[in-house]
Parts: sequence; C-alpha cells; structure tokens
Amino acid sequence: MRVVIAEDSFVVRAGLVEVVTDRGHEVAAAVGDAETLLDAVAEHRPDVAIVDVRMPPTHTDEGLRAAIRIKAEHPATAILVFSQYVEARYASELLGSSAGGVGYLLKDNVSDVAAFSDALDRVGAGGTALDPEVVRQLLGATRQRERLTTLTPRERDVMVLVAQGRSNRAISQGLSITYSAVEKHIASIFMKLGLGTSDDDNRRVLAVLWFLGG
Repeated sequence: MRVVIAEDSFVVRAGLVEVVTDRGHEVAAAVGDAETLLDAVAEHRPDVAIVDVRMPPTHTDEGLRAAIRIKAEHPATAILVFSQYVEARYASELLGSSAGGVGYLLKDNVSDVAAFSDALDRVGAGGTALDPEVVRQLLGATRQRERLTTLTPRERDVMVLVAQGRSNRAISQGLSITYSAVEKHIASIFMKLGLGTSDDDNRRVLAVLWFLGG
C-alpha cells in the first residue's frame, strides 16, 4: 500500500515510517501538520492516510478535520486516526462518512507493532479498526444527544440562559415566566439529563456542559 503519515511529533512520525516500511508498504510522505497532509494526499493519492488528531497550529482537532475533508475529496483513501485523544464529535462524522476504510486507534492502547499493522491492513482493505475506548465514548456522546432531544423548547430557552450564567430570578424575568416555573423547568432538565442529587457535583454546571457539548 501507499501510505501518507501525518504526525507532529518527529519521534513518533519516524517510528511510524519505520513500522509501515518494515511491513512492506510505501511511505509516500510523512508530514507534521494538517495543511501539508491535505497537499500530500492530493499529490500522492495514497491507499491509507495515518493521521494524528491534534496538530499545528492550534493543536486541537486539525488532523481529524483534515481526515474528514480527505474522505470527502478522496473517498478511495482510507483513514487510520492514531492519537492519544478521542474527539467524539468529529469522530462520529468521520465514521459516518463511509461504510469502511476507517480506523481510530488510541496510542496508549496499542499493545504492539503487530496489532497496529493488523489494523492498518484491515483499514487499507476497506474494513474498520476501532479502539474499544473510542466506541465507548462515541456511544456516550450519542446517548447525550438523545437525552438533549427530549428537552422541550421552553426548557431549551431556560438552558440557554443558564449557560449564560443567569440566576433563576433573571431567567424568570427574561422569559416572562414565574420563578416557580423556572424551578420546575430546571428540575425537569436535571431529570431528563440523568443528573441526580449529589454532594460532589454541581448539577447546574453539569447540565450546561451537557447542553453545550450536545
């Protein structure tokens, strides 16, 4: 297979090049940022692109967003995400963009070179290779979105103001509803999001995190 590697760490990138070439594959390019990755894929049309999630300039999700773009522009190129991080939002989009030829492995969970090579071969052949932790987090994100869909329009209005840091009284005035109605809406939101009473967790903060994350 012809392979393009995108990894900002020089040491990890060099190790990947060695692993891939030792398995008899051709490394057409090994780059350290997402823009160069896009150029390399357009030039070499690889069978597989091995992509890290966090790369320059912001080290957030450039690699994963580039992978989604590659799948859209070069559907014949398989993608193997190899990272320390799970970005559930973009991972769902990537996995949903194709029936096969996609993998997502976590660096800390790859037990040996053989396991990585097997995943590379599977993805290159049009299959999938997913780390169990990636699957777990994607399922959790799906459940989160499903719970958010149960909120009524008024509960969503309340959550927008809660996320802005408004008090119950300010929400009451802003939405022209009674204070007790605000309390009832917030209690309903907590129940729908599965946020039970806890001495250790601030349910208001957790609800905002759920809402913004979804």
